[in-house]
Amino acid sequence: MKGTQLRTTLIAALAFAPAAAVLAAGAQDHAGHAMPAASAPIGKPGDAARVTRTIDIDMTDAMRFTPASIDVKADETVRLNVHNSGKIRHELVLGTDADLKSHYDMMMKDPGMRHEEANAVSLEAGKSGAIVWRFDKAGTVSFGCLEPGHYAAGMKGSVSVL
Repeated sequence: MKGTQLRTTLIAALAFAPAAAVLAAGAQDHAGHAMPAASAPIGKPGDAARVTRTIDIDMTDAMRFTPASIDVKADETVRLNVHNSGKIRHELVLGTDADLKSHYDMMMKDPGMRHEEANAVSLEAGKSGAIVWRFDKAGTVSFGCLEPGHYAAGMKGSVSVL
């Protein structure tokens, strides 16, 4: 009896572990939807006191980021100063291509979602914001605007971590 009960408890705990990990990471958007956590493949939130440089990024209604590609050094902490020079809402979300595409599909179903995670900034027209991020591993980190229609229109970019 005790062995069966222990097995059942263990199976239940393992089944809920992935969901618990996402929630424990604080990965929820403003509307309470589960979000992919910003994690090792793309870096992690940076300490503002350790910022080595600031990069300005502009978002436009032409569905483009300027610049659309950025080079950083592995283990560098960067402040991305993001400005929306357009007349509609835009955002910059750091992630893997797969995570961005997956979350974009969610945004298409629920266009009212807003991002308030460390790896994202969502801005009304004319507003500015910042992301402080530590790019801790060599590779490529993608970014995109996940507002409905924007990502599909090519509002994407990349960070080459050298």
